[in-house]
Amino acid sequence: MDFSEYHSAEFRQFVQDHLNEDPALLLFKYQGKVSFDLKMAVQQIGARQRAAKKLSAWSADPQLLFPATISLEQSSSEETAKFKSKGMHGKQMIDLTGGFGVDFFYLSQGFELGIYCEKQAELFEVARHNLELLGPGKFQFVEGDGLEYLKTTPLHFDLIYADPARRGISNQKLYKLQDCEPDVVGAWALLRSKAERIRIKASPMTDISQALSELPDIQKITIVSVKNEVKELLLSWEKGKEKTSKRIEVVDLGSNFPRFEFGAEEEEKANSQFGEAEKYLIEPLSGILKAGAFQLFGERFGLKKLEKNSHLYTGSQFTPEIPARIFEVLQEISPKKQEMKALFPSGKANVICRNYVLGAEDLKKKLGLKDGGEDYLIGTKSDSGYKVFWCRRLK
Repeated sequence: MDFSEYHSAEFRQFVQDHLNEDPALLLFKYQGKVSFDLKMAVQQIGARQRAAKKLSAWSADPQLLFPATISLEQSSSEETAKFKSKGMHGKQMIDLTGGFGVDFFYLSQGFELGIYCEKQAELFEVARHNLELLGPGKFQFVEGDGLEYLKTTPLHFDLIYADPARRGISNQKLYKLQDCEPDVVGAWALLRSKAERIRIKASPMTDISQALSELPDIQKITIVSVKNEVKELLLSWEKGKEKTSKRIEVVDLGSNFPRFEFGAEEEEKANSQFGEAEKYLIEPLSGILKAGAFQLFGERFGLKKLEKNSHLYTGSQFTPEIPARIFEVLQEISPKKQEMKALFPSGKANVICRNYVLGAEDLKKKLGLKDGGEDYLIGTKSDSGYKVFWCRRLK
């Protein structure tokens, strides 16, 4: 691929000067008025805008190039990539699905050699261009199927990493690991024979039980969230630790919440205590709910569950380090529109529904409320029926 267009001073200056403008309007406004490929420049502006939040440092670097939307969509953020790199070191590592190269770049920092593999020719060229700027001389590049390369190379790796593509031929989302590309389930024996450690990045929608069923050798699953939004699952295997119990770890980046870790058997042995709402309503972090620690959470922190399928907990007190959102219950209210004006003169309250008869949007519409302010309405179900609580958030 010819990148000479991207390297021209006029091209790069145009991109930097118009980073905060509408790409579609730029295409219309400057058509026929510039000496470089305007469509390419506008594509770079649009890509940088989409990536600005999760790839702030890369987006700010005028020398780097950006690929099409789908590659950016599956790309890790700088924050999650840096997290994955912690504790990763050795002589050589390989990324079988290099993509845009964000995970590869940060993971490779602790290794003497990093090998980047990518099948898509254009994406390969974009990533190679960027990586050679970011870490000259440190990487090897393989254009083609990472698994095919793994079959033929005599190298043994301290880390094999893969982020299988989660879109099918018709762009449909895929959830089973064996349906993704490459099929790490079918290639598992090969991966194990070539690695000291294996890490697989999976979709936040991946069913944990299904993943463990497909890859029973996995020893640890890390649920990575950012500010209480689950972003990805990391499936980990390490040679020599086959007999250890399976661990599930929840990490929330960008917050001060502590990690929540447990063995799969702990949740099976835990028992929930149930009760009606007390002084506080407590909602575990989304990663804990994703982990399915519904009984263990209440048991570990001495809380009661409102109802079997209402994953809200209650108590008269709570420990400061609890990884959850905490709401102080002001009162239980009757969800009637005429009563809302007296309670919320501004017409604003943040509405949350958990196992309630209506969804949050429908309840807001019914009560004539808009999101905003410091007040919360939580619709849920306890063992005695559906309830709505007026609350204030404490943390």
